Amino acid sequence: MRTRIRTYATAATVVAAATAGLTLPASAAAPPQTASDFNADGYADLAVGVPDGAVGGKARAGYVNIVWGGPKGIGAHGSIRISQATAEVPGTPETGDRFGASVALVDTSGDGVAELLVGAPGEDVTGRGTDAGSVTAVGGAKGGPGPGSVVLNGPSASAAFGLAVASADLTGDGSRDIVVGGKDKVVLRTADGIYTTVLTAPMGGRAPILTSGDFTEDGTADLAVGYWTNTPFTQSHVRLWAWDATEQAVVNTWNTDNAGVSALAAGDFDGDGHDDLALGECREIADENVDDPCGPEEIAKGGGIHVHYGNATPGSFGFRKQTLNQDTVGVAGVAEAGDRFGAALAVADINNDGRDDLIAGAPGEAIGTRSGAGAATLLFGGPTGLVDAWGEGHSVGFQQDTPRVPGVAEAADAFGAAVATGDYNHDGRADVAVGSPGENAGSGGVWLLPRASVNGSSAFTPAKLGLPSPSSALAYGRYLSSQ
Repeated sequence: MRTRIRTYATAATVVAAATAGLTLPASAAAPPQTASDFNADGYADLAVGVPDGAVGGKARAGYVNIVWGGPKGIGAHGSIRISQATAEVPGTPETGDRFGASVALVDTSGDGVAELLVGAPGEDVTGRGTDAGSVTAVGGAKGGPGPGSVVLNGPSASAAFGLAVASADLTGDGSRDIVVGGKDKVVLRTADGIYTTVLTAPMGGRAPILTSGDFTEDGTADLAVGYWTNTPFTQSHVRLWAWDATEQAVVNTWNTDNAGVSALAAGDFDGDGHDDLALGECREIADENVDDPCGPEEIAKGGGIHVHYGNATPGSFGFRKQTLNQDTVGVAGVAEAGDRFGAALAVADINNDGRDDLIAGAPGEAIGTRSGAGAATLLFGGPTGLVDAWGEGHSVGFQQDTPRVPGVAEAADAFGAAVATGDYNHDGRADVAVGSPGENAGSGGVWLLPRASVNGSSAFTPAKLGLPSPSSALAYGRYLSSQ
């Protein structure tokens, strides 16, 4: 089984905010690694973006809360805050910067310690204008953050660079490159300093959705981008780009249009050694389309997950497809309008069977009469993928009314708005983190499901971690990043 090279990234807008679960799962044939270890202690950590938090009295200046992993997982070993007031971080906290609107914990240098990539789409850049946006990289180190530097500033006013950020070795040189998304542009910065525009399109203020995997079967990561355009009318696209060494740029290799998505995730769900692409909360955008880009329309009710499968034949990615929703036999829950099933996705081989599994958030799920309480579902991969030969799924559902899960499901909790995975207690098995930004009147919280199980599950909130203004509307848990 070849080594996995895919990554997961975050985006932050009203439509795409729930895609903030960036994960960097390990090979399906090996236990999870500590790719998100920020403090070099051997445990995976979790980054929680809090762009609505105040810093130094500046409203919505924003910060990132790094929650340490340890023998008891995340939430029991303390945390630190990183903002533009942190000595190692360039810049100054300003009202509306929204530092933390996208976050990624990734080992870009290959030294076993993760760096933190942070988007600040509201950053004003001298000479470029208001809300040009910026992405900053902060080094990991024992005992706390290392030096930080600016990765890329937006080119002009309202460019909002930092709405999305991702990292993967797209050029195949062994070093991770950084992808930055703004309102109307996606830009790649290679490890050796080459800047190239991936995409320019009028996205109507929505953030692009980013992930990566080897979809072209050349041994190098490719970039997947989901985005919406609004000129001359609303359209939606999911497209793949691969690096062309001759042109020193990325080239478009595969498209599916009129497929509106809120999340993307890559994984080997059928265990054949080839990366597959899951489209979360997939819905058709364009009544005249006859190709059903998200599969049968009835399976999109409440939010459908549409999977394009990879195979060994170059150029044939995505020919085999599957679609499932909460009305699929074996999938927890019932499909209802507004559930937003698949609005957040994360991937890991939870049961160590050599096939990746998919964690899907449904932040709009009603629990009884409590609308928007939210839920998360673990969908198991199998020999034919997420749906078996009989058309059935295999899953486990979680929500705050599930026995042994802390808390009580309440209206507008939005449990499942973000999901992430990591081996937070370093026991060789992947754990799941679930964000609930509506918890406690919008203060928010994060739930830990060790080994994706209710056994030993726990929750932590801004108050428990001692964060400032814990009762204000921090929406803590909306933006998550781990391995």
